[in-house]
Amino acid sequence: MSDASGQPAMTRWQAWRRAARPRTLTATYVPLGAAGVVALQDGAFNAVLFALSLVAALLLQIAANLVNEYYDFRRGAEELKQAGQGMILKQGLLSPREVLAGAVVTVLGGIAIGLFLLTQSGPLLFWIGLGGVLVVLAYTAGPFPLAYNGLGEVAVGIFMGPLMVLGAYYVMAGQASWTPVLVGIPIGSMCAAILDANNVRDVDADRAVNKRTLAVLLGQRAARWEYALLVGGAYALLAVLVVAGVAPWPVLLVGATLPQAWTLIQVVMTSNDTALLHRAQGGTAKLHGRFGLWLVAGWLAALLVRALSS
Repeated sequence: MSDASGQPAMTRWQAWRRAARPRTLTATYVPLGAAGVVALQDGAFNAVLFALSLVAALLLQIAANLVNEYYDFRRGAEELKQAGQGMILKQGLLSPREVLAGAVVTVLGGIAIGLFLLTQSGPLLFWIGLGGVLVVLAYTAGPFPLAYNGLGEVAVGIFMGPLMVLGAYYVMAGQASWTPVLVGIPIGSMCAAILDANNVRDVDADRAVNKRTLAVLLGQRAARWEYALLVGGAYALLAVLVVAGVAPWPVLLVGATLPQAWTLIQVVMTSNDTALLHRAQGGTAKLHGRFGLWLVAGWLAALLVRALSS
């Protein structure tokens, strides 16, 4: 079965999957993986609490994606866009009411699991969870939407980096530690780069509807340099953590992703082609996932060597 354009018709399951924006979910997998290996290092890893933290975080990120989809459509931010994540409302694949209902269900699901985890840990989780829910709701909704006022990268970098790593670690360990916070900083930097790549691509469409992203406020040239700083900074910060003894040296296996990072930086810094920039945004999400995968693999390797030598 095909649609009016001759393309195969999308099933409702496929539409919902696209609305969830699965390729962006590395923004949850990576910080949770980092929290897991730090907790394992400290002898605090708990598989059940880890799994529940992962599900809760995924539900809240999907909720954020649905809220973003709904309010960008309502505010007309997708009218001039030629490419991007989601865009299911613009293409009529789901109705606004369905997307809003999906956002409510996923937010409530994430909150319900979070409340249970709160009973298993301590008060710090309440404040981290509350901040996360507020970011989900205020990212594109409310009287002062963060993404429309130049605060998108800041919010994403903080909550999808150090605070998410700390929160998941705290659930398992029952106490706070500086290690997950510090490890979360390069992760948050790489995550913010995904959003910056998106904003570089959409700068003209966003400016036309008064969506004041950092790319709009500072200009595309500055946003391009911001991307290079966020991506390059993630590697530099991780190297500093190794030198400082916070992270074990095998995490430098992330260096395997440097060629991909360099290619993406060149594209974002020089290209004005929307299709290329769209692929670079998707490539940055993949880079974030591979950066996290090598970080976790390197940390696990260090723990294995330590266990075998003890």
